[in-house]
Amino acid sequence: MKLIILDRDGVINEDSPAYIKTPDEWNPIAGSLEALARLSNAGYRVVVTSNQSGIDRGLFDFHTLNRIHEKMHRLAHEAGGNIEAVFFCSDRDDANPQRKPNPGMLEDVARRLHIDLQGVPMIGDSLKDIQAAQAVGARAILVRTGNGERTLTKLDRKLRVEIFADLAEAVDTLLAEDYATRG
Repeated sequence: MKLIILDRDGVINEDSPAYIKTPDEWNPIAGSLEALARLSNAGYRVVVTSNQSGIDRGLFDFHTLNRIHEKMHRLAHEAGGNIEAVFFCSDRDDANPQRKPNPGMLEDVARRLHIDLQGVPMIGDSLKDIQAAQAVGARAILVRTGNGERTLTKLDRKLRVEIFADLAEAVDTLLAEDYATRG
C-alpha cells in the first residue's frame, strides 16, 4: 500500500494567521488539487493530518470544520483526486499527545490503517509537521508554501528534510521515484 500524509493549511490550501474559519476562507493553493489527483491516480492513499486549535480557541466549531472538509473533499474529487481520511487535533495545548509536533495523530493513522509509517512521505509546511514525521520514522518533506519559508529559517540543518517549492513539485518528485523503481 502506498500512503502519503499531508498537512492541510499551507500545503493543500492557503493558510491564514487568523485561521481558516469558514468554507469560504478555504482556498486551494494553485496546483495542489491537481497534485492530489496525480497521487490518487498513481495508487496513493491520501491522508490529511491537521492541528485545528481554532476550535479550542472558539473561532469555529466542529460543524464548521466538517463543512470546510466537505469543501476540500469535493474540490479534490472534482479535480480527480481522493482524500481517504482527515485526522485533526482541536486542542491548542502542545502537551496533548495528538497535537503535532507530538506523534499521537500520526500513530493513530498507523493504527487505523494497519501500516508502519517508516519511510511514508509526510508533507508539511511547519517545524511541527517535520518533528511529528520524524518521531514516527516517516519521510519528512517541507514545502515552501504556507509557513514553509519561515520554517526554513528555524530548521536545524542536521535534520534530514527534503524541501520543495510546493505540493505539486513534491508530488512530481515522488511519482518520478515511483516510476524509476518500477523500471
